[in-house]
Amino acid sequence: MKKPGNGGSRQLHVKVKTAKGRKKSSTQWLQRQLNDPFVQKAKEDGYRTRAAYKLIEIDEKFGILKPDTKIIDLGAAPGGWCQVAVKKIKSGKIIGIDLQEIEPIPGVILIQHDFTADDAPEILSKALSGKKADLILSDMAAPACGHAQTDHIRIMGLCEIAFDFAKHNLREGGSFAAKILQGGTEKELLDDMKKCFETVKHFKPESSRKDSAEMYVVAKGFRG
Repeated sequence: MKKPGNGGSRQLHVKVKTAKGRKKSSTQWLQRQLNDPFVQKAKEDGYRTRAAYKLIEIDEKFGILKPDTKIIDLGAAPGGWCQVAVKKIKSGKIIGIDLQEIEPIPGVILIQHDFTADDAPEILSKALSGKKADLILSDMAAPACGHAQTDHIRIMGLCEIAFDFAKHNLREGGSFAAKILQGGTEKELLDDMKKCFETVKHFKPESSRKDSAEMYVVAKGFRG
């Protein structure tokens, strides 16, 4: 992946003043967004979110986006990972599912539904013509509360739910990639993954902010 650059010119640092009624944390977030090269590159490249580059880097490292792949993207909103997948595989089938409505993406089946609902597997199976997925993705993250341990537990909880879904909806030999958060409780989950997949690897994309404990787990060769 070509890294964001400054086009040969000095990149200006944008300072944001704290407005009346705006929390300091909100001001810091806005300032970080305005000065994030991946946010700027996403706008230039037509991606809905800077997170698109995380999947691009994951694929460059592990080669999970292949032609004719059947993909389910859990918690897909706003659709950045689906945009990357449809550009990469060109054929196959991509399904994005989220509780939120997602703006249409050509070549992607978007379903507004809770993937943990009892009827979700049937809905997704129908969308995949009765077949199981080759690849299940999850970039889900709970809203941060600022308490590191709580944030860690929330994100790991989402990863556990996604992993459980993958165990029931992946074909044998399939792959799973999901966001995790370093913090101590992830070891048990990763040990469980190693029982179900031939390889389980950690990866921190360069597009993931350096001050974040965010990482990705990429599991390949589902044993079924």
